[in-house]
Amino acid sequence: MNTYNSRGKSPLYLTIVYGLLILFLCVEIFPILYIIMMSFASKKEIVTRGFFLFPKEWSLNAYAYLIDNPNFMRAFRSSVTITTVGTVFSMTMTTFMAYGLSKPWLRGRSMLNFMVLFTMLFSGGIIPLYLLVMNLNLLNSYWSLFLTGAIIPFNLIVIRSFFQGFPIEIEESARIDGCSEFGLLWRIVLPLSLPVIATFSLFYAVEYWNTYFQAILYLNDGSKLPLQVFLRQMLNVSDGSQEVTENGIEFSPAVRMAAVIFTAVPLLIVYPFLQKYFNQGALLGSVKG
Repeated sequence: MNTYNSRGKSPLYLTIVYGLLILFLCVEIFPILYIIMMSFASKKEIVTRGFFLFPKEWSLNAYAYLIDNPNFMRAFRSSVTITTVGTVFSMTMTTFMAYGLSKPWLRGRSMLNFMVLFTMLFSGGIIPLYLLVMNLNLLNSYWSLFLTGAIIPFNLIVIRSFFQGFPIEIEESARIDGCSEFGLLWRIVLPLSLPVIATFSLFYAVEYWNTYFQAILYLNDGSKLPLQVFLRQMLNVSDGSQEVTENGIEFSPAVRMAAVIFTAVPLLIVYPFLQKYFNQGALLGSVKG
């Protein structure tokens, strides 16, 4: 009797593997489900029931509270602004530099590639970077976030590797037809590089959306602080069913959980639109590298 399937795996082996995967899936899903359910619970139920997974009384008060909270909405708008502008700026800078470094006729190309790799391995540190931002009068400005995170070396290297594998025949044909270098990049290379561009746009968007340390380091104006800083301030309140900050703002557990959902939802909404490009873009960049 054959106890192995067509791939040579026994039923017992497959049962153990799938059982472990299901167990890990449940462990991952449980905290997410708990956060979602807690955000819909009423304050009374949280106080009286203690720990529970599914609320008996569903309420949208936590979400309504956050929407009516001017500090939260201001932080949300700041994060949207930082993410949108920062992603466009970083992708523009990274794409231009990667395209230039992919050309063998560029003078000093080897030295520039070495400098990019060097910054990937070594950093000047937080204090020199802060002093540089301060001397450029960029403190308390969004440009302190955009310029310090304009180009991530790893992203640049992968995109450059993809451009290096671009068919030279297409470029030569475009140049013969009188296409300029910028026109070649804009009209031919970028449309054919959409998977890679979409993939690393998502990488930059996640990086800017999760901005926390750089924000508290360079931004002093509370009206410019992003959502992650505001979320940290909410979660930093001591545990309890009802807390009041020094500003008189109440942060119940339901409100905190709702804030976590608000923080995660934008990226979850964007990701499905880029998913079809994600795997293809990451694979192309890594293989051609």
